[in-house]
Amino acid sequence: MDGNGRWAGARGLPRTAGHTEGEENLARLVRVAVTRDIGWLTVFGFSTENWVRPRAEVRHILGLHEKLFGRVAELNELDVRIQWIGRPFDSPEARTPRYVQRAIRKAVADTAHNGGMTLTVAFDYGGRAELMAAVRAARASGEPITEATIGRHLYLPDLPPVDVLVRTSGEHRVSNFLLWQSAGAKIHFCDTPWPDFGAADLDAALELLT
Repeated sequence: MDGNGRWAGARGLPRTAGHTEGEENLARLVRVAVTRDIGWLTVFGFSTENWVRPRAEVRHILGLHEKLFGRVAELNELDVRIQWIGRPFDSPEARTPRYVQRAIRKAVADTAHNGGMTLTVAFDYGGRAELMAAVRAARASGEPITEATIGRHLYLPDLPPVDVLVRTSGEHRVSNFLLWQSAGAKIHFCDTPWPDFGAADLDAALELLT
């Protein structure tokens, strides 16, 4: 979900305004995705590399994620189950603040009964960190290092392979996102910044599956 800062800059607004609009757009797009009968939607909210951003910007993004995981009533209305992927809270490398942890745990529990789309939010997440953790866990269990054992030790082993990977705002790279799960995925690059990404953009990405 790239381009929040550039979206704000083009309008003479602070970067934080772009992140706020990006969070609101995610709520809008979830509603669109539900009407498209999408089973799984995974979004890259905050990466392991994003902690180096200016402190005020990070604080703002943290607050937005607390709000995002607080949209339980809206998710229940849509029959959407929310889950989180990222460095485990008890991991020495984890940096998710406790108030965001609480919001995540509550949202996961309060939407666990929903049977519609699964919305997965990647927060404090990095594909390389996930793969390193999976290999360490497999080795610690005494299992041989194979594709199957690595897959069983990923953060969310039940997360299905990615069908379509979408990159917004004119960036032609995949970033450090779901590196294992995206093997073989179709990739849709678009120039639309994330706050403006809408139904037509989503439909263009889904056309890759037809």
